[in-house]
Amino acid sequence: MYLPAIFVYNDVKELKWFPEIDKEYSVSGGWVYQANKYKNGNYVFKYLGGVAILQAPFFFIGHIIALNTDYKADGFSPPYQYALGFGMIIYIILALFLLRHILLRYFSDSTVAITIILMMLASNVIQYVSIDNAQSHAPIFPLYVLLLYTTIKWHEQPKILWAALIGYVIGLATICRPTEAVMILIPFLWNSETKEKTREKWQQVKYYKHHIYFLVLFGLIGVLPQLIYWKYVTGSFVYNVGSAWDFLTPHLRVLVGWEKGWFIYTPVTLFFVAGLFFVRKYPFRKAVIYCCLINIYIIIAWRIWRYGGSYSTRALVQSYPVFALAFAAFIEWIKPTKWRYIFYVLGLYLIFVNMFQLWQYNKGVLHCDHMNRRYYSSIYLNPNPTPLDVSLLDTRDWVRNEQKYETEFVHDSQEKIEIKFPQNSSQTFLELDLKKESEVKKDFLKIETGILINEGMSQTYLHSILQINNTTKHDSIRLFNPISMQGITNSYSFYVKIPKESSPGKLSLYLKSNQNVTGKVESINISRLTR
Repeated sequence: MYLPAIFVYNDVKELKWFPEIDKEYSVSGGWVYQANKYKNGNYVFKYLGGVAILQAPFFFIGHIIALNTDYKADGFSPPYQYALGFGMIIYIILALFLLRHILLRYFSDSTVAITIILMMLASNVIQYVSIDNAQSHAPIFPLYVLLLYTTIKWHEQPKILWAALIGYVIGLATICRPTEAVMILIPFLWNSETKEKTREKWQQVKYYKHHIYFLVLFGLIGVLPQLIYWKYVTGSFVYNVGSAWDFLTPHLRVLVGWEKGWFIYTPVTLFFVAGLFFVRKYPFRKAVIYCCLINIYIIIAWRIWRYGGSYSTRALVQSYPVFALAFAAFIEWIKPTKWRYIFYVLGLYLIFVNMFQLWQYNKGVLHCDHMNRRYYSSIYLNPNPTPLDVSLLDTRDWVRNEQKYETEFVHDSQEKIEIKFPQNSSQTFLELDLKKESEVKKDFLKIETGILINEGMSQTYLHSILQINNTTKHDSIRLFNPISMQGITNSYSFYVKIPKESSPGKLSLYLKSNQNVTGKVESINISRLTR
């Protein structure tokens, strides 16, 4: 948004160019979340501009290509998209070579190889550096690597150049994602693994204290573009982007929640954290421990803890180079032990699981935001989930093995029912009286339908209302799920548990949506499972 606004349209205040671009490329998804209307009438970009600075070289390459071909030189056409996408991959490849060089200072070649392979292939970083690399994580990743390198170089041979680079990298990373300011702990705590080393380190800092001035100066230069932009658009050097935090009640589900928990969906990260116990003898001990732990705490304290659609916890991806030091320390420890073979086999298994889950994620089977334990269990290493599996995205009732139940069909209809209703409305297509009383603990209805939706599928839900014993049980499933498509007949199935010892009641099925909906119900089959 910054780069086209500045270099293509010369309009960063009113964004008059944006509606046409949004119509062409669906940039906003119908809601311009990227910019807020300020009190002076100008639009202010919600996200900071550091990523745009890092993308700029590749944006200009795309612009030159667009100007010299038949593509539109509008800042968003395919040349820009490909240039940015492959540009981030180039950044990552260069960063991995530099990271390898850093790790080889402390660990054997084989340890470094295992570390990088598992970090890249068994974790979610591969998603965010190869597919979703227009987000901030890919361009910040090399900044962490560069900070590690410049920190090492300054401690080995203090020069103003290294101090200035340290400051600029931190400043630039901060206007990519403000929480990356935590990386200041790396140069601050490096070479302080013991009291003696700490004393030596601060004597060195005291001797080269003028370097601190350059570090601060270039840190300010790093954040200056953002301050200039805010001043130009809002009239103030500071603008509140609206973040909120729960530092007293951090959200541990970011790490262990079934929605997208870091340790659950990418369990190799457990070894990242375990490695913090094995860095005692290294000069980066305090730097890595404090940076990693405080960074995790900041990430899990953000109020919007889901971090939007994502695979595992994406907000930690860019800091993996720091975790790599701890991870490598763990691998270096386990290699001489008898447990190494188990670890190698486990590592290969975790790579396979991660690659499989990435395939599921990019097909939509592993949902970007609405995962839960039951659904994850049903699709784990499952290449062909059924409609019943998918129903667990929305329902909790489940029959583990239908063969253990007696089945009685209570409704079977192939009659076509036309569907047509406006947005924010609903249409009932079945009202069924249940005649049999429930006398057992496990009694379910299995609802199966075939539904074709021609319009409005994405926001439409199939609802069931079971009215029984003066109580109402309400269930619903989405029509737009990982195995459904608009314009064809899709199968939907889910279970509804009937209360124990209930009297006959009524079952109603209806569709509800906040969009205009057209289509037809092709079939309805309802059976009763009793055990």
